[in-house]
Amino acid sequence: MRRVKSDERAQIRLTLNGRAVLGLAEPRMLLSDFLREVLGATGTHVGCEHGVCGCCTVLIDGIACRSCLVFAVQAEGRSVATVESLAATDGTLNRLQRAFREHHALQCGFCTPGILMSFTDYLGRNQAPSEAQLRDVLSGHLCRCTGYDGIMRAVIDAAGPKSEDP
Repeated sequence: MRRVKSDERAQIRLTLNGRAVLGLAEPRMLLSDFLREVLGATGTHVGCEHGVCGCCTVLIDGIACRSCLVFAVQAEGRSVATVESLAATDGTLNRLQRAFREHHALQCGFCTPGILMSFTDYLGRNQAPSEAQLRDVLSGHLCRCTGYDGIMRAVIDAAGPKSEDP
C-alpha cells in the first residue's frame, strides 16, 4: 500500500454488507464516520468516540469491532457488516432482532445497533452461552434507557434452541 499524505484522500475499497463499495477518505477519518458520511450506512451510531459506549460496533471480517477506534483506511479490502445487514432483504427481522422486539429490549434505540452487532458475533461463535457470558458481552455497551433487563431477556431468548430460524 502506498503512503498517503495527511491532506490527501485515500481510495478505500471494501465489502459493506455483502456488496463491494468504494469511497474516498482522509487518512485520519474514522471508520464510523466513513460508514455514515461516505457510504450512507447510518445505522452505525456514534456515541463516545472513545470505544467505551459500544454504539458504533460493526463486524470487520466477522469480528465485532468499535468502528470509532479504526481508521477507514484500515478497512481497505476487508468485509464490514453493519446493523443494516441483519434483516433479510424483504425486511424480515432475524432471530435476535425479533427477540429484541418481543422483549421490549430497546427504547430510544441509539445503543441497539451496536448491541445487536456484538451479540451477532458472540452468538455466532458460542452456541450455548451462559447468562454470565452474555452479561459480560453486554457490559461493553452503555444504555441509558432500558435498564438492561429487556436486553438480557432478548439475548437469552435468541441464544436458546434455534429450530425455527432460517
